[in-house]
Amino acid sequence: MKLVVEISDAADLAPKDGAASCNPYVEVDFDDQRQRTATKPADRSPYWNQTLVFDVRDPARFPSLPVDVSVFHDRRLQDHNALRPHTFLGRVRINGASVAPSPEEAVLQRYPLEKRGLFSRVSGDIALRIYLVGDVNETVPVSAAPNQQQESVAAAAASGDPERIVRSAFAPQQPPPVEQSEAQGQGKSGGGPAGDEHEARPPRIFRSVPASGGGGGGGGADQQPRRTLHAVAAPPPPPGQTVVMPKPTAAAPPGPAFGLVETKPPLPAKMGPRAAAAAAAKIASTYDMVEPMAYLYVSVVKARDLPNMDVTGALDPYVEVKLGNFKGVTKHLDKNPNPVWRQTFAFSQEHLQSNQLEVVVKDKDMIKDDFVGRVLFDMTDIPKRLPPDSPLAPQWYRLADRHGEKVRHGEIMLAVWIGTQADEAFPEAWHSDAHSLPFEGLSNTRSKVYYSPKLAYLKVVAIAAQDVYPAGSEKGRPLAPTIAKIQLGWQVRRTRPGQPQGSTNPVWNEEFMFVAGEPFDEPLVVTVEERVAAGRDEPVGRVIIPVISPYVYRNDLAKSVESKWFNLSRALTADEAAAGVTAAKALAEKTTFSSKIHLRLSLETAYHVLDESTHYSSDLQPSAKKLRKSSIGILELGILSARNLVPMKAKEGRLTDPYCVAKYGSKWVRTRTVLNTLAPQWNEQYTWEVFDPCTIVTVAVFDNGYVLGGGEGSKDQRIGKVRVRLSTLEIDRVYTHIYPLMTLTPGGLKKTGELHLAVRFTCTAWANMLGMYAKPLLPKMHYSHPISVLQLDYLRFQAMQMVAARLGRAEPPLRREVVEYMLDVDSHMFSLRRSKANFNRITSLFSGVVAVAKWMDGICKWKNPLTTILVHVLFLILVCYPELILPTVFLYLFMIGVWNYRRRPRKPPHMDTVLSHAESGLVHPDELDEEFDTFPTSKPGDVVRMRYDRLRSVAGRVQTVVGDLASQGERAQALLSWRDPRATAIFIMLSLVVAVVLYVTPFQVVAVVLGLYLLRHPRFRSKQPSVPFNFYKRLPAKSDMLL
Repeated sequence: MKLVVEISDAADLAPKDGAASCNPYVEVDFDDQRQRTATKPADRSPYWNQTLVFDVRDPARFPSLPVDVSVFHDRRLQDHNALRPHTFLGRVRINGASVAPSPEEAVLQRYPLEKRGLFSRVSGDIALRIYLVGDVNETVPVSAAPNQQQESVAAAAASGDPERIVRSAFAPQQPPPVEQSEAQGQGKSGGGPAGDEHEARPPRIFRSVPASGGGGGGGGADQQPRRTLHAVAAPPPPPGQTVVMPKPTAAAPPGPAFGLVETKPPLPAKMGPRAAAAAAAKIASTYDMVEPMAYLYVSVVKARDLPNMDVTGALDPYVEVKLGNFKGVTKHLDKNPNPVWRQTFAFSQEHLQSNQLEVVVKDKDMIKDDFVGRVLFDMTDIPKRLPPDSPLAPQWYRLADRHGEKVRHGEIMLAVWIGTQADEAFPEAWHSDAHSLPFEGLSNTRSKVYYSPKLAYLKVVAIAAQDVYPAGSEKGRPLAPTIAKIQLGWQVRRTRPGQPQGSTNPVWNEEFMFVAGEPFDEPLVVTVEERVAAGRDEPVGRVIIPVISPYVYRNDLAKSVESKWFNLSRALTADEAAAGVTAAKALAEKTTFSSKIHLRLSLETAYHVLDESTHYSSDLQPSAKKLRKSSIGILELGILSARNLVPMKAKEGRLTDPYCVAKYGSKWVRTRTVLNTLAPQWNEQYTWEVFDPCTIVTVAVFDNGYVLGGGEGSKDQRIGKVRVRLSTLEIDRVYTHIYPLMTLTPGGLKKTGELHLAVRFTCTAWANMLGMYAKPLLPKMHYSHPISVLQLDYLRFQAMQMVAARLGRAEPPLRREVVEYMLDVDSHMFSLRRSKANFNRITSLFSGVVAVAKWMDGICKWKNPLTTILVHVLFLILVCYPELILPTVFLYLFMIGVWNYRRRPRKPPHMDTVLSHAESGLVHPDELDEEFDTFPTSKPGDVVRMRYDRLRSVAGRVQTVVGDLASQGERAQALLSWRDPRATAIFIMLSLVVAVVLYVTPFQVVAVVLGLYLLRHPRFRSKQPSVPFNFYKRLPAKSDMLL
């Protein structure tokens, strides 16, 4: 498959040569292949009419590959010694998914040239036609007289005349035979389209000249004078001849589809001292991790003394803010001549299409809205404001009519300024690309900062109950087994039946943990129930306890907590319990009851409440404030942009409405939603305090499903996620990389786009940061009073549900599907793909040990005699001077670390598709389908049976390996257990002999003899197993005792 790029012409390019002109040429870059057109001297509207052909090496990756078309000014035509051979004039980036699949579907389109950086001066557009074709014959047709042509070109090259070289290369040749012409007529001409109706004016055709050994510049022994090779018009090609563009001589192999790409955006934090000083005047210092983006802000505060426009004397005013084709509208206020709006509109720099800003006040009417007045602003007179300047004070402006005459009544208070995204009005402003949305959808597009609720573990120990009587009115009935049901919100736990069963004083002595969140408005409900039948529990008493002091003790220092007796109320209903009626109020209103329950309650704030997996946790601080450590640094994250996103709303006729969510610690941030685009530009910067360097920041991209109001079943769809571990970052270095966004689906791994981030970790306390590496990862309470793994997983799930519920009540809400994706709520589910990945990780860990064992085996077998002799010498030195053993080992470790420093990773780690066993070819489609299956399963019985049989086969192999390991350990135990009397007798007698020999022989002599024996030459070795190995293999194991 080939990619064809037809470059027609460009118009109105920026002047670059100092004479109001430029020398443009086009360079096209696709999949590490780069080609260029001829240079047009002194032409701001050049006409190339040239075709470039590229190889599509991997058709599966083509939709995710960009086609970069850049226009440059060639400075070498005026200055041969120019340090910079070219100057940037503009570029166009086209996604592979938008390329026409055939020439018939491709049309010539004009693309406006884009900037490469903030300070680029770009103008004009370029006409391109891009399409795909099948494999064609790429061999240039052989002419009838090839020798003549080669001789002519060689003679021209020897002369050194560049014009003669070009004309010789494209000199008309003899027409080929008829058969050859017909065969070659199947191909395409490399020139522009030569229509029949334009025969009087032949097209201007330029062809690339292949690099020849002596043309233009001295490649041989004799140095030729340096010359400039100008492209000249060539005669039209002979009929039926195919002109093929030359390919790059050495094309670099394509990089991995899911690799990390380092970038160098023009961020103030990455500029030099002079450039940083210049950038400081353009953007606040706190926003040095993003590219500055200019915005026009219009703050509509209020109006006064507006004239009445209706015959009824009523006025329903609202304001329209117009700038070119973009318009922002405030909400209308009924019957209010002095309205107050307090709304701010923001127009991005790309939308500044007019030289005049118009603010119009209108009256809302049933048929047609009435014009009240307007205020006009010239764009050149609008002031610029940069934080930390104080906010611009709004001013009163008198309204004018359509002809510019001031009206007698009516004023409006406005504040108009040009700022950046660092402005404090940016998060709450109504952006120009979202003015057409309804109010419900507009509120879901703003950037916000959220905080997770403060969580703590509530420990409840149900000890016993006293004087419990049967439920109901039956007297004399024996008491059925009793249980205690403990409920906090939706968290419900039950004890086992009390002992002794049927006693009125049951004893449980069971401990439970719950997740409670401030402000602890949900009470703890403890109910004693009687199990009268299977599946039927009757309450015999209930108590409601508020989770606040003095009812529940806050245990910050892991002290022992006293237990308390609580009265049980039989008259309290379940509805009253859910409403939060306290035990004291129930006892005051109802008849008292003598039953009691013995509980020990405490808020264990010395623990850290895990709401995400410990493998990629972002917060490890305890719940108690007084136990938290001081911060050790600052994390700064710049969310710059994304590109090549997949269209998530193609069925709705839209592209994608992307936004980003980042989480670190308890702080969540959400960027604004950029509407209907596959290449959003956010350029928003956020900051977190860092308390532990061994933590991870998570950034994910979502498609906003509520911009048009949303409906039943609407969800924010996930696009991809990125994790960055802080401990892998260098201090004070700005990391700017493009991270691949990946999504694992039942159909396989898909690349859904790329996310551009800037990350910087700044340390403010070096001693504290280094000391963190000697402290435990979690608070001390997790080690002194550990929580079981099963209970910890249950508590983590409850904490995630509580965080999702609390953030879902914010405005705009951070919805449940977003929170669950950020916290990896399903990471504990079984996945055969993940199991294989973990097995490969274990195998790679032992690969180093295996390599050392192979190296030692080679030493013992004298595969390299020189190395073996050196090992003998080192061994003898260490035996004679044993005090050098440990220093040698640690010196060797030091040298390995220093040697590996030059090969240290220069990029932060990202998600590895090969390590995750997720790439196609590594994972079976049915394994992915099983991974995304619901729990419990929703698949038919035959599929479940097939998967069960597969799991049994895998488990059988694991069972065999575990059994072999157990057999080796049991043989070691059998040495002294007398299970085999003869083997044990032989072993203990040999032990006695060895003890005597080692006692009378110096240790160094024994070590030398043993070492030389192990390192003996293969001539003195036997191919049979050694005697100790044979003896050990004959020892009995317990495998023969299994059924």
